[in-house]
Amino acid sequence: MPGNNNILSVNSAITAEKLNVAGEIIPFKTFKKTGNKAIRETFERGQGIFRLIPVFVPRLFGKAGKRLRLHPDDYFALGMNRGAIKERWFSSVIPANNGPLAAKDEGMSYVNAITDKMEDKFLLRDAVHELGQSLIGKDLLDKHGMWPMYSKFFDFDGPLFHHLHLSDAAAKKVGRIGKPEGYYFPLQLNNHLGSFPHTYFGFSPETTIQQVRDLLLKYESRDNRITEISRAYRIQLGTGWFTCPGVLHAPGSVLTYEPQWNSDVNSVFENVSDNEIYPYEFLVENCPDNKKRDPDYILSLMDWEKNIDPHYKKHYFRPPILCSGYNEQYTEKWIMYGNDYVGAKELAILPGQSVIIKDPVAYGCVIIQGHGCFGLFDAEAAIMLRYGQPSADEFFVSEQAARTGIKITNKSKCEPMVLLKHFGPNHPDMPGHTIKT
Repeated sequence: MPGNNNILSVNSAITAEKLNVAGEIIPFKTFKKTGNKAIRETFERGQGIFRLIPVFVPRLFGKAGKRLRLHPDDYFALGMNRGAIKERWFSSVIPANNGPLAAKDEGMSYVNAITDKMEDKFLLRDAVHELGQSLIGKDLLDKHGMWPMYSKFFDFDGPLFHHLHLSDAAAKKVGRIGKPEGYYFPLQLNNHLGSFPHTYFGFSPETTIQQVRDLLLKYESRDNRITEISRAYRIQLGTGWFTCPGVLHAPGSVLTYEPQWNSDVNSVFENVSDNEIYPYEFLVENCPDNKKRDPDYILSLMDWEKNIDPHYKKHYFRPPILCSGYNEQYTEKWIMYGNDYVGAKELAILPGQSVIIKDPVAYGCVIIQGHGCFGLFDAEAAIMLRYGQPSADEFFVSEQAARTGIKITNKSKCEPMVLLKHFGPNHPDMPGHTIKT
């Protein structure tokens, strides 16, 4: 990234013996091990492709946007004390950092086993542990010891609070890792744009650190109105942004596809957002105990130069880039690129077409429009899922299967079949840092 002096480095500390869970490094033995035979048989039967089970995540704060294609009766499926479901996670090997009431596996992806019985499911994380480079490839296994990213649908009806994700250096002080993330706004899932379809990033270039400090000191006494010194961009469907650690951002009310690093660490600088009040703990929950009342330490969580970058849109806006593999049967676009952590593509198979799509690395994907076949599997975009129900819209593709090529058939005579594909940092064709917009 231009001027990206503090962007976190690839974390090589996560080995095959350890797993990052919600930003924490913990031993594998914390979780019960799944039967190896079922994992290998499912992998072989699917010819290197896993079908995943939908993962829905509640949040206590905010109002649900209700664009997740979840049954209207199921938005409080985990109970009123957990809040409404506002996210769906994909290809996840970490649980959500979601408070003491959350199950240990909340947010983690399960594979629909060879028997197709829900009780025989197993964790994608366990499959990576069992299959290693056969699933995710030697490069990712050697560097990370685990599938290093996940993606989600973020679905709030109102704006989120102005917050940042920690850098690797800051997160390490509380035993976690940093978090870069990408955004893409798919047309197919945004039948309405919510109450505030704008996103704040950083601060106006003329802002001083002292101004931010003064507002943080008012966190417990009044509405600090920190977005008054920020800047907002109207959300443009079919485009996206990349957000570096240390950059304040307040996502708007549009359903967002978010490829991101395996972490869930943040600091909330805005104490009142969309008429909800956030306690001081939201600001300092990822600070060392002896720094929670130190405003200068809290300010140090920011990457100041990026927050006041006068060319922020030029550096971090991500319009789609057409891939060179375009032909009359399909179109494929890079929708997240220009960083060292996560990439994503949007693939559209035209009506009635059958194609073989190759990628050099493993990936996860979700179908958001149309129906047909994905490899040996029947595949279709979800219309209305019940909580806990399996689906035919989400898959994980091993590196070897991706290299060989996945045959995808669109059985519709009218609509394209559209997939979103999320990658780790190792796709060699991902466009680089310098992008003209």
